[in-house]
Amino acid sequence: MIGRLTVFGATGDLTARFLLPALAALRGAGHVGDGLDLLCAGRQDWSTDQYREWAADRLGPSPSEDAGAIVASARYVRCDVTDPDEVAAALAGDGPVAVYLALPPAVFPAAVVALHRAGLPEGSRIVLEKPFGEDLAGAQELNRLLAALVPEQAVFRVDHFLAMSTVQNVLGSRLTNRVLEPLWNGTHIAEIEIVWDETLALEGRAGYYDHVGALKDMIQNHLLQLLCLVAMEPPITLGERDLRDRKVDVLRSVRPLTEEDAARRTRRARYLPGRIGDRDIPAYADEDGVDPERGTETFAEVELEIDNWRWSGCVFRLRSGKALGTDRKEVAVHFRSVPHLPFRHGGTAVPNVLRFQLEPEGLTLDLTGTGSGTDAFTPLTLTARMDPPPLPAYARVLLDVLTGDPALSIRGDEAEEAWRVVDPVLSAWRKNLVPLEEYPAGSDGPPAR
Repeated sequence: MIGRLTVFGATGDLTARFLLPALAALRGAGHVGDGLDLLCAGRQDWSTDQYREWAADRLGPSPSEDAGAIVASARYVRCDVTDPDEVAAALAGDGPVAVYLALPPAVFPAAVVALHRAGLPEGSRIVLEKPFGEDLAGAQELNRLLAALVPEQAVFRVDHFLAMSTVQNVLGSRLTNRVLEPLWNGTHIAEIEIVWDETLALEGRAGYYDHVGALKDMIQNHLLQLLCLVAMEPPITLGERDLRDRKVDVLRSVRPLTEEDAARRTRRARYLPGRIGDRDIPAYADEDGVDPERGTETFAEVELEIDNWRWSGCVFRLRSGKALGTDRKEVAVHFRSVPHLPFRHGGTAVPNVLRFQLEPEGLTLDLTGTGSGTDAFTPLTLTARMDPPPLPAYARVLLDVLTGDPALSIRGDEAEEAWRVVDPVLSAWRKNLVPLEEYPAGSDGPPAR
């Protein structure tokens, strides 16, 4: 297990909201102790004491003992991540180091070049946050730079969705229940929705989000990863080779979208002023830091098909939006209707839906029965609630990095295949083949076509 962790971009939102609490959770669970060497590097000209004060403030008024210990152990240096000399100084120390690039994707290439020139101790690992590049060409160039620096198994392209227990339950439910696998195909399933709709608006993240948008922020990585787990063939093992091979197979099987397909099967929109609960939400274009001329979308929907035997005839609908009226974060598997109903009353049975709720955690199965008689159909819902996981998703991510288990990270060819799926959509949107629609904040999104 690596005992040194250096975070570049340590004064950003990711470190404050996720990485520091994750380290505290790991300490509380006994996975890391006082021996962890934590160096935080950022652009601000701060002392270590100033950084600790900032970090403690971000952790809230009553941080846990473990959170306090993590903050107290952190050292801080000012560092330009594109300057090899400053990077080398930040990495100075004994033994291998885990380097976490908590940076915007546009900075990754320059940061990796600086790491290469600075030199990394043997056995070190590099962690990159999604999205991995800004398009297919960018992902290929980034992979080339990384391959010249460290072995592929030392590169952790992390997507914390894969570390969520509810996401892993999608695969677990498929592979541990014989009743599902014979039906898990396009013959029995008409459509699978993969949805991450949230009531949260921009929340001060314009510096990042306005350069990315919903398609790159959510669909290109998080939701495509869910698609892989839903659609993949059963792997031989859950080791990093077998699991990631089967995920790549899915992405390679996604039918490429033509410009005509993108115009017909994708949507983009951004929110107008509205109200969510007791909050008045300004229009996205009026949020602080937003450039309205960029046309950044806050809602994206893509309809995909998979060209293989298992999924012929099934539609996969990936959707994500901000500032919507309700949170809906789930994978919804819509089974086909039964071919014949022998009941005299002529009612209609609603097709079965299996829902994997991602946040909050849960599982429901919508069935149809006849209740106490046979003169009407009655909806039946089977519900299961899961206990909270022992570790939050980012704690699992960091534990895998420190212990060297890459199974839940994204392999280089997988990152490129995900961009292959999304690049035609980006191209069609740049050409304005898909209109930028609008929807009021607090609504269900753009009106149905």
